[in-house]
Amino acid sequence: MKKISIFWFRRDLRIEDNHGLFAALNESEQVLPLFIFDRNILDKLENKADARVEFIHEHVTRLHHELEKKGSSILVKYGEPEAVYKELMSEYDIQAVFTNRDYEPYAKSRDEKIKKILEEKEIPFHCYKDQVIFEPGEILNGSGEFYKVFTPFSKVWLDKFNASEVPDYQPMQWKNLLETSAFELPSLEDIGFTKTEISTPPKTADEDTIAHYDQTRDFPAKNGTSRLGIHLRFGTISIRKLALRASELNATFLNELIWREFYMMILAYTPEVVDKAFKPAYDQIPWRNNEEEFEAWCQGKTGYPIVDAGMRELNQTGYMHNRVRMVVASFLTKHLLIDWRWGEAYFAEKLLDYELASNNGGWQWAAGTGTDAQPYFRVFNPSSQQEKFDKNWKYIKKWIPEINSDKYPKPIVDHKFARQRAIDTYKSALN
Repeated sequence: MKKISIFWFRRDLRIEDNHGLFAALNESEQVLPLFIFDRNILDKLENKADARVEFIHEHVTRLHHELEKKGSSILVKYGEPEAVYKELMSEYDIQAVFTNRDYEPYAKSRDEKIKKILEEKEIPFHCYKDQVIFEPGEILNGSGEFYKVFTPFSKVWLDKFNASEVPDYQPMQWKNLLETSAFELPSLEDIGFTKTEISTPPKTADEDTIAHYDQTRDFPAKNGTSRLGIHLRFGTISIRKLALRASELNATFLNELIWREFYMMILAYTPEVVDKAFKPAYDQIPWRNNEEEFEAWCQGKTGYPIVDAGMRELNQTGYMHNRVRMVVASFLTKHLLIDWRWGEAYFAEKLLDYELASNNGGWQWAAGTGTDAQPYFRVFNPSSQQEKFDKNWKYIKKWIPEINSDKYPKPIVDHKFARQRAIDTYKSALN
């Protein structure tokens, strides 16, 4: 059998500045690139026209073409990782497996299982930091504990970032790629999915957008955000290069990247936040969970224009403006008193840039149940948000063409009444 090492692509779908790939190519003589379409994840997706799966397939195909130019290819499998590795171990004399770390609960569990299978054959499993600047355990307080509040976390993060040299994992030893005739790539249909009408944003952010991010990011009618979320999620861009550029161009944009790592750290240390409130007392809130009202929210028919515009943008494009995400989340949890987990699950199904840590952290922030959350008595006024951030109704008219007609619904609930109901409900549950 041919002696090889494997580099396992996951959330790092690029060949440039890739820590695990760099290590594999520098420490091995023959490296086989591998990607697994994981059935443990894909089989749970009810919508088989999922733009994220299409995005992954497109970028795995791009990797295939890039590696072909270097005389190699990528082996793409569709199945359960454990079964795939057992099959590979019968076909190759595997010397080592290299990959980049993932901090989500499923990923950690999956990697432990793979590590155990490999250890039985004395095959080392090497994991590297790649999708973050600082991973869980690197930013701790004076007592050696993780930060539960963002501001002190961000200060230490910035101090460490400014004091350290960010590594650049180049140049790659491409000569150590396994020479191979091209492996056959499974089609999107082969893995049970179909193409969508949703387009994904480019992976290069306009530098002018980043430079003026602090001035434009709150206005949904403007093209004032980077739209790089999906590329960070699947690692088609380097977080190191982006953070370095952000540090030169705009502190507010860099701050958003720090928030991303803060929520990853929270998830890593407290995985129970996936289905429980970060603040346990908030699990006592008696949510109303009215299914008709939830459906109206999902469809963008609440009678609150800024909320409805956001939901329609999400449903049609897989994206929602960041400011509007806060407004719609606050509306669902506070105005309608619907469990944040319902909204979080809907976003998880629809968002192109869905990332468990950030999605969970954002929803718990809006509901007041999470770390660093807005207090329960702070209830966004949708009308005030609209007046402040979409004064000329440009965003709203784009997504709600019937806004000034009888076809647009009346408000599902009165703001003043809903605000007081939310405050009373939270206060009663927490006392």
